[in-house]
Amino acid sequence: MPRFLVDVNLPYYFSIWNNPDYIHQFDIDDTWKDSMIWNHARENNLMIISKDSDFSNRVLLLNPPPKVIHIRFGNLKMKDFFNRMTQVWPEVIRLNENYKLVNVFIDRIEAIN
Repeated sequence: MPRFLVDVNLPYYFSIWNNPDYIHQFDIDDTWKDSMIWNHARENNLMIISKDSDFSNRVLLLNPPPKVIHIRFGNLKMKDFFNRMTQVWPEVIRLNENYKLVNVFIDRIEAIN
């Protein structure tokens, strides 16, 4: 069973997420509304990875599961996105273990419990 659910607004073909611990929303149903994604993640104990602030707002009001990793970059070229994510991903995963929300900015990472 995958541990992470990658939202439809993030790259499908991305080497960091190319393993059995990650499932992309395209592999489930790319037409799902946020509430359906949330419920699926909660029922299957998945962490949501998204650029959508709706998930980070929701996790602030509710207790996990699911936890949320919010990618808060503006639009970047794929190479720049990949380079930044590759650089910070180990720390993001480490923080995700103990915090319900991890915000990943271009210049920093914030964890909120």
